[in-house]
Amino acid sequence: MRTYPQPAGGRARGLRLLAGLALLLAYAHPGAAQQRKYLVELGAAGAYQSFDNATDLGGAPGGVARVGVWLPLNFSLELEGGIASPKTQTGDEGVSVKTFAGSALYNILVGRSSSFYLKAGAGTTKYGSSCPTSATPGAPICGSSGALLAGLGFRAAVSPTLMIRSEGLYSRNKSTPPSGEPVSLSNFGLNVGVSLMLGSRPILDEDADGVLDNRDRCPGTPAGASVDGRGCPQDSDNDGVPDGVDRCPSTIAGAAVDTRGCSQDSDGDNIPDGLDKCPDTPAGVLVDPRGCPRDSDGDKIPDGLDRCSDTPSGATVDALGCPGDEDGDGVLDGLDRCPRTPTGATVDTRGCSSTQQPAKPAPESSAAQPPPRVQPDTVGRPLRRPNVQVPTPGRIAAGILPAVSFVPGTARLQPSSYVALDSLADLLHADPKARVEIGAHTDNTGSASDDLRISSLQAEAVRDYLVVKGVGYQQVVPRGYGSSVPLTPDTTPRGRAANRRVEVRPVAPGP
Repeated sequence: MRTYPQPAGGRARGLRLLAGLALLLAYAHPGAAQQRKYLVELGAAGAYQSFDNATDLGGAPGGVARVGVWLPLNFSLELEGGIASPKTQTGDEGVSVKTFAGSALYNILVGRSSSFYLKAGAGTTKYGSSCPTSATPGAPICGSSGALLAGLGFRAAVSPTLMIRSEGLYSRNKSTPPSGEPVSLSNFGLNVGVSLMLGSRPILDEDADGVLDNRDRCPGTPAGASVDGRGCPQDSDNDGVPDGVDRCPSTIAGAAVDTRGCSQDSDGDNIPDGLDKCPDTPAGVLVDPRGCPRDSDGDKIPDGLDRCSDTPSGATVDALGCPGDEDGDGVLDGLDRCPRTPTGATVDTRGCSSTQQPAKPAPESSAAQPPPRVQPDTVGRPLRRPNVQVPTPGRIAAGILPAVSFVPGTARLQPSSYVALDSLADLLHADPKARVEIGAHTDNTGSASDDLRISSLQAEAVRDYLVVKGVGYQQVVPRGYGSSVPLTPDTTPRGRAANRRVEVRPVAPGP
């Protein structure tokens, strides 16, 4: 290649061209996400080419043709050829300049179909014809040289498949003429033309999450779920149910949830499943933060069911969690080492009088007690003999439960009631289909409303005791009768004692 140094000017013009194109790209406005996939690009453009001062060539218009193939990840490859016919600045002699290059492009997608791109490649530039063997002073540039090129450009969509393409290009030539030192040339060009995108097709959004499949990293998003910019579901409370579908978006960490994302509470204790360490807590029981029953006084009756939640440690309690004092000496059963103290005797803290020795109380066998004796009333009429129910293995008959009694004026079972109730519990537990009514009766010393209320509580206390012993809740129907069904009209203490009773009666199984 033969060149002759010339004053500066061509490089400055090229720099101005590239600066103008960069300004155009900077003001381009990105739009919606790219919605098409491109395969083949065919293009042609008009060009203006400026040359290094060493070539002695002035700027000249020309043309460019190109073909490209789009690759994944927004890359593409293209081949292009260009031609221009500048004139020498000293002799006004025309020179044909032809270029051929292969380039790689990285496309930055903007809008629905437009894109910026960066370009780099290599090729050749041929100036005029081949150079003669000997150089002639003043002859125009000639010969071929290798070239490295870089550029940037923009495609503006006219339609989904037709683009207006503008590009600025820098080319660095280097060659060694037959008689001279190696020469480096810097040429600049600008071209504007059209590109036709062949084989392009729309990009789908299969899961309808608003992120097209070419950018969707989670293509199977459930309908209605909120997604991030990658198309992946968001789950602000980390419960496995994505936002948008989650109807309870602030679930406590670790709680088990249903398909709506809401926590479950199988036992209704306000501690959600997954965090509840005791998931089968009975209804009405108060629980600790782990969901397990609390027992403030350690009497085995959980808080919420325990009607006497401050029972002293060691005291014997009934099914309601309340302690008893069978001999009325002020020392609770279970703590009383002398449980048969005579009425009115002075006792120590162990429940023993000065004439008693501490001993463990022997359990009573109420089944051995005889039924109430028949006594005449105040006008000489005999009392109606009550039908006393002594539990018999294998069957339940209607009648009075012997020795089942309460602390006067309360629904607190006396410990002497436990033997008969335990026997009844065994019968009901052996026959899950059996169903009985527990009827509680009082005397007429109080008002009718008070008698009905206390008898209802007493019947419920018996049911509670039986349920604690393993009897099904639905097997027992409690009913308080108050003083409405007396055994006798006798108003003596003995007659009133006979009217205070608990009866059992088999009933037909429920539906």
